[in-house]
Amino acid sequence: RPWFSIGERWRPLQVGGEFKCLGVLFTREEWSVRLTVGSLQQINAKGVILKAFEQYRLKTCIDFQPWSGEQNYISIFKGSGCFSSVGNRRVGKQVLSIGANCDRIATIEHEFLHALGFWHEQSRSDRDDYVQIMWDRITEGKGHNFNTYNDTTSSSLGVAYDYGSMMHYSKTAFKNGSEPTIVTKIPAFSDVIGQRMEFSDSDLLKLSRLYNCTKASTFLDSCDFERENICGMIQGAGDTADWRRVKKTNSFVIYATGSGYFMHFDTASAKLGDTALLESRLLYPKRGFQCLQFFYYNSAGAKDALKIYVREYDGVNPNGTLRLISTIHGEEDLWQLHHVSLDVKTKFRVVFQGSKEGLETTPGGMSLDDINLSETTCPEFIWRVKNFSHVMDSTPENVPIYSPPFTSKEGYSFQMKLYPSGKTGYAGQLSAYASLVALEGETGQKWPCPWKQITMMLMDQHPHIQKRMSNQRSVTTDPTKTSSSGALFWDDPRKVGVEVMEPDGTKYFRGPGSGTAVYLTHLRAKSRDFIKGGDLFLTYLMHSEHPHS
Repeated sequence: RPWFSIGERWRPLQVGGEFKCLGVLFTREEWSVRLTVGSLQQINAKGVILKAFEQYRLKTCIDFQPWSGEQNYISIFKGSGCFSSVGNRRVGKQVLSIGANCDRIATIEHEFLHALGFWHEQSRSDRDDYVQIMWDRITEGKGHNFNTYNDTTSSSLGVAYDYGSMMHYSKTAFKNGSEPTIVTKIPAFSDVIGQRMEFSDSDLLKLSRLYNCTKASTFLDSCDFERENICGMIQGAGDTADWRRVKKTNSFVIYATGSGYFMHFDTASAKLGDTALLESRLLYPKRGFQCLQFFYYNSAGAKDALKIYVREYDGVNPNGTLRLISTIHGEEDLWQLHHVSLDVKTKFRVVFQGSKEGLETTPGGMSLDDINLSETTCPEFIWRVKNFSHVMDSTPENVPIYSPPFTSKEGYSFQMKLYPSGKTGYAGQLSAYASLVALEGETGQKWPCPWKQITMMLMDQHPHIQKRMSNQRSVTTDPTKTSSSGALFWDDPRKVGVEVMEPDGTKYFRGPGSGTAVYLTHLRAKSRDFIKGGDLFLTYLMHSEHPHS
């Protein structure tokens, strides 16, 4: 388990009708940790810290708020490394360092778990039942990092030892040579320990038990249709057809989640003008912006449409008012990942309307699965790489594949470069980089590109968004950064890049790339649900980061 010290939990004290803690505000639904963000000097780190807070809000009952005078609080600064005290030390200003090379979301989540009261997983009193520490292989002076804490100092909270915890050291932590410092007693877990992707299920369970709360502030709903109650969704009134919960359609079998269930509107038997309404349970937003994510398989006619509505409730219309958000027409005959941004501020339902609008007769229909709704920002772009296991196995080292160019809402275009077998010297890794591109006819951008953060996320395709362990990294366009030649790294790609011609004759300029040679190992990429149905999904978001905000 991640651990906490007795007496170091951020404990609540009732003050004036609400629960206040020394540095933590506690409501019925969430804990709120007060903090300040100092001069980080790394704008990329600032953006990643904010993304880490969003993951806490999505998956846990913990929230982070700006310091407003509480006696004890967390102050984030750029120190010499990544470190935090364990629990609330009750010293007033309690520092947490996000130093150089600490700007990874899982690293930041890890340090804040320390601040919330977690020790490292291999510090458990029972750790010797599960791993063996090879003391002679540890760098001199670093042995204290492998200390254990007995039951009078810490508690396992009744959770089993977790090899997959983000609080566990890797097998080579603080090594003095090439041999591992931690040997798992079950060999299969040797390459599992040390993951820095996301919270494990046990990490989340321990945190909810430690703070005795479970409701995440930005999570709204998730449904994979494995249960007959279909997550409280209903067939809408006024339609002329229904969505059905099935494992296969009339003419062929299609799987969204292995051999699981999905919802299907059969357009083959529908008449022109027929509609089928599938509505979510009632939802109560807090933020005023939401992201709807779902998988959609379309084997209907080219003119048939899936329409996304919201039904908003107010005092004027107790039955709610429908508002059209998005329309999706015929697409490729396979499961497609979709994101739809919403902006609802009142009680509402999400409505999926299947609509038979074409005269042609087709044997299929529309299918939905793995629906997730949260009060978060949707990614702007999706890059799907088909048959990715084969791509990894067949692509030589140091040979990249490229995404299509993407153009952000702010007018800058960029492209992703992925090395399926790693760069030279990094065999067994995925290496990932982002480059700015200049498309034909693009004008009006400011160069060098100022403070745009590009986040690339390899999506764990687990049906439930709170249980995903996606892997993400971010890069930020520092307009003062220079290349080895002295040129401005993020300048106009027409000046600092190379001309590219695609097979269809499209031309553009691609600038230099920034990223990491160790984005994710092949072993981790083949674990969980990163590759599902053979395919991999990478999502991208580009937005501004302001150095003085």
